[in-house]
Amino acid sequence: MQSVWTTETLSHVLTPTAIALGNFDGLHRGHRAVIDPILHDPEAQATVVTFRPHPVEYFSGQPRALLTPLAEKQEILASWGVQQLVLLTFDRELAQLTPAAFLTEIVAKHLQARRVSVGFDFCFGRERQGNAELLQKLGQKMGITVTIIPECRLDGERISSSRVRELLLAGQPEQVQRLLGRPYQLMGEVVRGQSLGHKLGFPTANLHLPARKFLPRQGVYCVEVMGEPWPQAQPGVMNLGYRPTVDGQTLTAEVHLLVWQGDLYGQQLWVGLRHFLRPEQKFAGVSALQAQIQQDCQAARDFFQLPLQQLEPT
Repeated sequence: MQSVWTTETLSHVLTPTAIALGNFDGLHRGHRAVIDPILHDPEAQATVVTFRPHPVEYFSGQPRALLTPLAEKQEILASWGVQQLVLLTFDRELAQLTPAAFLTEIVAKHLQARRVSVGFDFCFGRERQGNAELLQKLGQKMGITVTIIPECRLDGERISSSRVRELLLAGQPEQVQRLLGRPYQLMGEVVRGQSLGHKLGFPTANLHLPARKFLPRQGVYCVEVMGEPWPQAQPGVMNLGYRPTVDGQTLTAEVHLLVWQGDLYGQQLWVGLRHFLRPEQKFAGVSALQAQIQQDCQAARDFFQLPLQQLEPT
């Protein structure tokens, strides 16, 4: 598994750097466009610099669910070729820096940046006084090359983290995949549940999800599942919700694999959302629930176009 050096301490930063600056929650195609220019300088550490907590969270005082929590962000960035992730602590001191002070103290002095890449709408400094054009102007005076990436659109639609959130809540994972360039993932460890799925004839892996992960619309999904037990993604069905038919009290993510069978307790799984089948609903009883699960599994088999021989139990 690839890794990326991560630090919250400026004295631990590997220098010199080529940096991409931004919040980068979601790591969609637009973010990748911002990050790509820093990957090609052999004499500098390809570094993504982001803020923790998210500035919106800092100013609002409200916790913010994340499209890409830290562990997920590290893995994606490493797969893109990023060598280092710097988490700047967004506090009163950082928020009060003028644009010039931010560039001088953080970017030039501590990060020793040779190159900076930002999106067209990047703002920085006290009260967001600085923008991408000012950063480029100040950087030129200090010998730092600043690249500004224009707005990224796909089929006329702007690519943004806000739009990804809207589509997830609307239960449209195919559209989310277009904007991300990959399926939206839920990552978590398999923990023991109530074994209800096993009793119904459809054993499930119960995922313990990160507390601040942004969750999509509740319901049933066709999913592809990655993990150490398999070299390739496994097709499955996931229910995300409260299981109202059995009086569930907590939100759960339960994954039933359509082909593979075995013990997954303690394993880390990556579940990619491929297609929304239906919203969660309450059935008249367990028998009706069981019949619906059978229909869901058949719908997922049709979606993945599984060959007939794979449908038989092993």
